[in-house]
Amino acid sequence: MLLFLQGGPGGRAPRPSGAGGGAWLPTATRTHRVILLDQRGTGRSGAVTPATLDRFPDAATAADYLACFRADAIVADAEAVRARVYGGRRWATLGQSYGGFVTLTYLSRHPEAITTAYVTGGLPGIHADAREVYRRTFDLQAARNRELAARYPDDVATLGALADRVEAAPVTLPTGERLSTRRLQLLGMGLGMSTGVEQVHWALEGSNDGADGDGDHLVTPTPALLTHLAQETSFLTNPLYAVLQEVIYHSGEREPGWAAQAELDRRPAFAAGARPLQLTGEAIFPWMYTEIPGLRPYEAVAHALAQREHWPALYDAEALARNEVPLAAAQYVDDPYVDLDLALETARAVGNAHVWVTNEFLHDGLRTSGATILPRLMDIAAGRVRVTAR
Repeated sequence: MLLFLQGGPGGRAPRPSGAGGGAWLPTATRTHRVILLDQRGTGRSGAVTPATLDRFPDAATAADYLACFRADAIVADAEAVRARVYGGRRWATLGQSYGGFVTLTYLSRHPEAITTAYVTGGLPGIHADAREVYRRTFDLQAARNRELAARYPDDVATLGALADRVEAAPVTLPTGERLSTRRLQLLGMGLGMSTGVEQVHWALEGSNDGADGDGDHLVTPTPALLTHLAQETSFLTNPLYAVLQEVIYHSGEREPGWAAQAELDRRPAFAAGARPLQLTGEAIFPWMYTEIPGLRPYEAVAHALAQREHWPALYDAEALARNEVPLAAAQYVDDPYVDLDLALETARAVGNAHVWVTNEFLHDGLRTSGATILPRLMDIAAGRVRVTAR
């Protein structure tokens, strides 16, 4: 059996329709029975909605509830499924992105459950807090912005012109709220994916309807662009992704506050008024809970979680150092979501860990090239292919 641990946070497992899993799923089912586990609050689990939070007397109590949706809880759920549905049989695990975080928590707590662990784009820094993570990933996102500028230099001018237009006069999204420059910057959340640069470029194609083509170079965003922005940044289908984005890093004692916002404030190049306009990456900022209607019901609980200073430890460093379960991981050089140096530092601290470092893929490598990546990881774990220690 192979348990798939989905990326996220707050993401349900993929459904096996069509090409299912970008060819990794058909590849996996040749040798394994694949278990697709929905994370708590997603898919066939009980959904977390504004009505869910309304059942709690205050934001602090709701935060207590959502604090139970992290990797430790997902591991507990997996163990319950393994015991009750599969009779306690051991299984292999495949963790994509955040699923790699869950994998290390699993190996910390229940290594006896796992035969082999595979991870793609998801070895976290087991000693790194959220502030350290964002210090590194903002640099990686800046590199992805440079890649966009190198490949599509006209898009840089287009983004600046759109930002100037948004700041000069109100621009309303189809969903009714006013578009801000910082929401425009959220177009960069997908830059770490294989087609992320192209997706931004295609969204900007025909972005100006020409109605304000005056000497000040102001533009009027097209309905198509505004609709794309509203849909891509609504979080209506995955609010837990936003609410838990920083929470997944908290382990032990921490300073309260918003880590990504603190890092953004340190970087004037990412300011909304800076030009060229820099697109932000996989980060959630407190302003989003007031500007984005789909996140407004979660504002109070998100702030309560951000202020919490005490969290259960997610990883057991001593247990991981003693690990005997074969762990084979693919880490991507240009991935702006998971810092390579932190991933390699973790790999050196985990027993029986083997890391394949490659620049052939980006964060969604498993989805786009799973038929290549998964067999190689299986060969690495089985000792048929050796990777050079770094």
